[in-house]
Amino acid sequence: MNLNIIGYLIYLGITTFIILKVGKICYKNGNIYVADLIPNHAEICQKINQVLLLAYYLLNIGYCAMTLISWQKIISSTQLIETICIKTAVIIFIISILHYLNILIITKYIQKLINKN
Repeated sequence: MNLNIIGYLIYLGITTFIILKVGKICYKNGNIYVADLIPNHAEICQKINQVLLLAYYLLNIGYCAMTLISWQKIISSTQLIETICIKTAVIIFIISILHYLNILIITKYIQKLINKN
């Protein structure tokens, strides 16, 4: 029996929930972080944060959809759980790397702009 369709639905449900939840948390807390880096420019901070959120959603949801083509045929429930766990772990790893890269890049870029003026 091919369990791929069931696996796809479970995987997309789990990863979409994680991506949306983490995105909402990062957006809410990121606005405060960006506002602290660029004081007295609330509107610019809000726009930067919105662009980061959009890029985050597009990249992660797109990656989740693209990984579906690389799945092998799933024939057992054990293999189904294993595949979902591995693929979900990869997404969580990517999200954490992107989060830290965003913080690093924004901090370095903003510090460079502040020191310039």
